Amino acid sequence: MKISQYLILILLAAVTSCNLDEYPVDTASNQAIFGSANGLELYSNSFYDILPGTDVGVFQGDDVSDLIARNGVDTYLAVNALSPVTSSGWSWSNLRNINYFIENAEKSPVTEKNHYIGMARFFRALFYFDKVKRFGDVPWIDKTIEITDSVTLYGPRDDRFMVMDKVLEDLDFAIQNITLTSDASSTRITKNVARAYKTRIALFEASYRKYHAEHGMQGSADAWYQEVVNTANEITGFTLHRAAQEDRSYREIFIAKTPYADETILAVALDASLQVFSSANRRFISPTYGNRPSLTRNFVNTYLNLDGTPFTDNPEYKTTPFVEEVKNRDLRLKQTVRLGDYHRTENGVPVVAPPNFNQTFTGYQPIKWSYDERFPYDDESRNDNAHIIMRYAEVLLNKAEALAELGAMTPGTWAETIGALRDRAGIKGATLTSLPTEADPYLVGYYKGKFTDPVLLEVLRERAVELVFEGLRPDDLRRWHIGELFADSPMNGIYVPALGEYDLNGDGIMDVLFYQGERPGSSNPAIASVDVSPSSAAGRLQLSNGTSGEVIFNPGVREWLDKKYLYPIPETDLIRNPALGQNPGW
Repeated sequence: MKISQYLILILLAAVTSCNLDEYPVDTASNQAIFGSANGLELYSNSFYDILPGTDVGVFQGDDVSDLIARNGVDTYLAVNALSPVTSSGWSWSNLRNINYFIENAEKSPVTEKNHYIGMARFFRALFYFDKVKRFGDVPWIDKTIEITDSVTLYGPRDDRFMVMDKVLEDLDFAIQNITLTSDASSTRITKNVARAYKTRIALFEASYRKYHAEHGMQGSADAWYQEVVNTANEITGFTLHRAAQEDRSYREIFIAKTPYADETILAVALDASLQVFSSANRRFISPTYGNRPSLTRNFVNTYLNLDGTPFTDNPEYKTTPFVEEVKNRDLRLKQTVRLGDYHRTENGVPVVAPPNFNQTFTGYQPIKWSYDERFPYDDESRNDNAHIIMRYAEVLLNKAEALAELGAMTPGTWAETIGALRDRAGIKGATLTSLPTEADPYLVGYYKGKFTDPVLLEVLRERAVELVFEGLRPDDLRRWHIGELFADSPMNGIYVPALGEYDLNGDGIMDVLFYQGERPGSSNPAIASVDVSPSSAAGRLQLSNGTSGEVIFNPGVREWLDKKYLYPIPETDLIRNPALGQNPGW
């Protein structure tokens, strides 16, 4: 169930406010649905099921990316695991529901029908965007298919670029016709929601056309980048959320039960009374449930110092222990993972909570979406913090990337986008207002030399730091045509100078013991013990230099092949309709 309590109340109000001379909304007649605004609204609310589910949530989408060390290897990257037999996602029931509504609503006598048609076309755009990302060419269908329509049912796929042009048309219609501009609950589809999604979708398409040169569509990329900029400029009424304490502004967004409407553009409000929850705590903290995602050190190295300089400018950054490396860094770091002063509560009682190597693979243990209270959230799927789907921060980043790609970034637009995000993160100095003029060599190396423009590289730094655990990174790697990072990025963690005990939060109590062979005694009976004896087995932790170095987690063999930019058409669907053809390499 994805419709918030707020929307459920709307549905109840719609039913009880019908005029006596209207058809009852609980009848099965076409007139009851399409003959009144109440009926159109009730029907259009069914489209919300297309939004991301709340149990796994967008927060687990980045687990399969270069930023995260995780338990095991996903089917997408495991050797010989993804195939036409195991592929999925070729489902069209949601599209039929949408097209049926559009066809009938267009014939409705309701004067405000275009608002609801705009809603439907917005969701059709989302539906097709997901299908194109996954499969490339797909059949464009904008009508209800009759069972006798064999031409459509068994027809070939349409060119993905044509389909994306149709997606853009749907988004523009939605923006023009949806009458609600904003929503205080941040849970309803509005003009600004459609605009925000347009910036996301247009940015994906622009990058795909630019970097997937095999299609020969580079010449049309700039027009899509410009759509991002123009549409972002139309979004009004939002700002970056600020808390009373600067070091809480960022994380506060993700653990609030009621979405902060200053920055949140779209969310699903969860509700304990309706038994609508997510599993954020369990998936991030439980040692036995979920993927146990942890940030990698390669990624953590990209967080700036508070003075705006790169952490990797320090010639000793590779051998800086955890307690020292996290000092005076971008405040989002301490709001994304456990650092020295992090505390949890157990039944409301504060407890010191350093990184726990019984739960984390790298030492960079996430807190971004998780409640600080242990009970019952760590052991049950009971999180009721709002599920954030779209934020104004992403719009700023989408605009910044498009401007950088167009070569149109100015000091003013830099300050309004990247500078504003860094200012909220406590970063000071010229980086807030001045365009970078030299490419950071660490970032150049991180992205394997694919990006060398100083401005674009800093936008990419900011995008990864700001949006981690929001489910966008896999699409970023695919649209940039740098899929090799899925498999090549090391799952590395904190630097360990030598075997022995370490205090990870500076309170004088040892938190983790790294050893080889027989486990030695410890000064702390509750210490997390990590055996880093030489081993090539999947699921083991090692130190990069044997008895010292970075923690390295081995999840198993990961494989990247360029054919994985697209999923294969599932075998059962291809048998049913051979005209679909198969994607290259599958």
